[in-house]
Amino acid sequence: MARRTTLPSLTPEQEEMKRYMYEKLSPRRRKFIDKVGYENWDPFPEPNDPMDIRQDEATGQTIQDLVRTFIRSKSMAGKVGAQYSRGAHELAMGIVNKDERFRGMFEFIVFYNDLLRAQGKEMDWDF
Repeated sequence: MARRTTLPSLTPEQEEMKRYMYEKLSPRRRKFIDKVGYENWDPFPEPNDPMDIRQDEATGQTIQDLVRTFIRSKSMAGKVGAQYSRGAHELAMGIVNKDERFRGMFEFIVFYNDLLRAQGKEMDWDF
């Protein structure tokens, strides 16, 4: 998602710069590049996308936007604690980054809620 997976074709100037950089490296670093393969070495990698601009594919919103919208939708702005906000933010990150751990959490909560409803009970969130 964040880094390119194939090496770009280098211009003659970039190829010259790559050779120059390789020759100036310490023997230890050069040994590492030799192990990877000089032709597979990319001395000009693109940076990862910052977390704050990664967007949810389904909604097009950033993680911050999702959390802010969630808290506002619950009419809870200013009423929630830091742990609550942190939990919502962590879950939003997990969903946007498609982390399987958070899918498991979500599916367990749905399962537990359905189980309680089948028994005629409701979730008790008063801790």
